[in-house]
Amino acid sequence: MKRLLIFLILAFFALALWAGSMMSVQVSTAQLRGTPSFLGAIAAELAYGDRVEVLESGRGWFRVSTESGQSGWIQESALSSKKIVLSTGGDISSGASTEEVALAGKGFNEDVEREYRAQTDLDFTWVDRMETFGHPAEELVAFLKDGDLEGVIE
Repeated sequence: MKRLLIFLILAFFALALWAGSMMSVQVSTAQLRGTPSFLGAIAAELAYGDRVEVLESGRGWFRVSTESGQSGWIQESALSSKKIVLSTGGDISSGASTEEVALAGKGFNEDVEREYRAQTDLDFTWVDRMETFGHPAEELVAFLKDGDLEGVIE
C-alpha cells in the first residue's frame, strides 16, 4: 500500500512538471486536434520549431496552447523539450513528418522494411497496394462507432 501511495505521489509530481512547460514541434508539420485522437478534428497545423505550452498530458497526447492562443491536442512524439532555433536560410525539408516519427518510434523504417523483405519469401504486392488506399476521416469514425470500440473515440 505504501509503495502505491509513493508511486501515485511521484506520478502526480511528474505530471505537474509537464504542465506549464514549453516544448517545440520537432516534425515538419504537426496537427493540433480537438480531441486526443488521430481521428479528432484538426484545429490547426503547427510548423517545425513552433513553441507550445503543455497544459496537460494523457495517453500519448499533450493538450497545448500555442503562442497565438490556439489550444488543442498534439501527439507527444511530435514535440521535443528542446528549444528549436531556426537560422536564416535554413532548410527544414529534411525534417521528419509525423508519420515518420511514429514509425521510427516503433523501430520501423525503410531500411528495416527492406531487410525484412530480403529475409522472407512473402509477396508484398497486396500490402504495397493497400498502403495506397485512403478513407475519409468521417468513414473511419463511423467504422469505429459501429464497431463499439470503447476508448478509441473520445
